[in-house]
Amino acid sequence: MKIALMMENSQAAKNAMVASELNLVAGDLGHEVFNVGMTDENDHHITYIHLGIMASILLNSKAVDFVVTGCGTGQGALMATNLHPGVVCGYCLEPSDAFLFNQINNGNAISLAFAKGFGWAGELNVRYIFEKAFTGKRGEGYPIERAEPQARNAAILNDVKVAVCKDVVESLKAIDQELVKQAVGSTQFQECFFAHCQVPEIAEYVRTLID
Repeated sequence: MKIALMMENSQAAKNAMVASELNLVAGDLGHEVFNVGMTDENDHHITYIHLGIMASILLNSKAVDFVVTGCGTGQGALMATNLHPGVVCGYCLEPSDAFLFNQINNGNAISLAFAKGFGWAGELNVRYIFEKAFTGKRGEGYPIERAEPQARNAAILNDVKVAVCKDVVESLKAIDQELVKQAVGSTQFQECFFAHCQVPEIAEYVRTLID
């Protein structure tokens, strides 16, 4: 699995720690992690709004399989990512949230709070969230007797999102293009995207923004 870590300006100072914990867990499981920003407070500037655009491009182009994101409360990043087609993001404050999202919703992104409630042993909480997010079979349901209706409802929700969301390139073009240009502007994002993008139409669109 290819996993993208993306953090915005307010919590960029924690990126090195979060990236270390993610690599510790995901790397040991054989996953590949891409730290696409911000890597520190002086890096290419992005907000939680940009995170949603970045997640949409990376997931819909199949450049990555999963996105780990967040902001101060995790709420802004959650809303910004779930706005976009093809992105199903869960809110994880503790390891049980990651486990239940994995089992019930089986989405492709999680949003963490990197400031609210982030105190003593915060790095351990992050590590245990990642352990629950990336271990075990996905979508099996919990409790197990609810597995069938949970899987059915998750599929229905995905169908509803497809129905109400525009084509990914069309939706990106409908956004203020300066926002999208800023979202794709970092070197680390572009390296990850262009090396692994599997949808030529999305690659072509992104190139129009950076050329």
